Amino acid sequence: MKQISVGIVGFGTVGTGVLRVLTENKPEIERKIGSAIEVTRIADLDITTERSVKFDKSLLTTDVSQILDDPSIDIVVETIGGVHPAKEFILRALGNGKHVVSANKELIAKEGSELLRTADKKGLDFYFEGSVGGGIPIIRPLKESLAANKITEVMGIVNGTTNYILTKMALEGRDFAKVLAEAQKAGYAEPDPTSDIEGYDAKYKIAILASIAFTSRVNVDDIYSEGITKIGPKDIRNAQELGYAIKLLAIAKRNGEKMQIRVHPTLIPSTHPLASVNDVYNAIYVRGDFVQDVMFYGRGAGSLPTGSALAGDIMEIARNMKFKANGRLPCTCFDQRAVESMDEVVTKYYIRMLVADRPGVLAKIASVFGENGVSIASVVQKDQQGDRAEIVMVTHQVAEKNFRRAIGAISNLEVVSEICSWIRVEE
Repeated sequence: MKQISVGIVGFGTVGTGVLRVLTENKPEIERKIGSAIEVTRIADLDITTERSVKFDKSLLTTDVSQILDDPSIDIVVETIGGVHPAKEFILRALGNGKHVVSANKELIAKEGSELLRTADKKGLDFYFEGSVGGGIPIIRPLKESLAANKITEVMGIVNGTTNYILTKMALEGRDFAKVLAEAQKAGYAEPDPTSDIEGYDAKYKIAILASIAFTSRVNVDDIYSEGITKIGPKDIRNAQELGYAIKLLAIAKRNGEKMQIRVHPTLIPSTHPLASVNDVYNAIYVRGDFVQDVMFYGRGAGSLPTGSALAGDIMEIARNMKFKANGRLPCTCFDQRAVESMDEVVTKYYIRMLVADRPGVLAKIASVFGENGVSIASVVQKDQQGDRAEIVMVTHQVAEKNFRRAIGAISNLEVVSEICSWIRVEE
């Protein structure tokens, strides 16, 4: 094949990144696959705004059918985001015999199984490396390089915005709201940062990773997610003194025939590889039965890192086309594993509370914990505020339902002024 024709649907941050990678590295890409890749049409609702890449303006159109229904276009790159109309566009492209590349994490987390099965029936490729981890290769390694392993755990920092915020809070001791405003000004956080700071973005990504790692379809609605808005400078400082770092972790574990999948702020030991992942960087830690522990690290978002991942997918599809080997990576969700409820999760907990500064208080709190099967590992008294004292506790491992029941009872004790925060701990 002398030329492979590509159409880009959506020409924002990611779309321009794809075009720039394909354009600036064109000679190297052509040598590696033995064919020329040409972007022959770009569709977007906005074709007047200047982009940060040089290209022929005649390629632009507002009519997406000029890509989806054009028989000369071989590969469609979807970068518009969201579920609709992206899903309909992709199904239409597949229906017209076109291969598809996407970085749409929400769509793939919610509808990926249907899209993969549709592509498989037609012998087409549907690749989505850029949907998790930006430029970090993780989807294909799970599907190919690590495929001989039984994956037992996938845990990672998969959202650069929240990692940037927590890093700045840890290094500078500032509160969440001020660092968020700075992140928005620097372009690391969206004007509406809800998807990032409330954990939704990470939830979509861990749903994708877990479905591949555990060969089971994952319902996004079954995944517990919690954001970082309640994390304060005191919690970060306390964690550091205890030998931990606080990160927003996406966690997936295989537990027999069930899956444990959750997203929340977490204390992890400062010696853990993920603890030193800072700023906007992402890292994904994978454990397999034969490979043991591996970690993937790099820039988790942005125009060029994500564009790099999408361009890599395009190149792989081009190779498959050349050797008539498309459809090699179909949906691998063979199993139907249930997701454990958070009540069943067993972990340690960090608690910070304000209590009356007088004898017998700790005994009353410990008694309630004991009645609910919660064992205390350590207690530290921190600041004193008049007749109240701030104490920090870390528990031994306990089921979440027991811990929540204990916390509810403790908050009603007359000697407890406030449960300031509690955060799960992963060792």
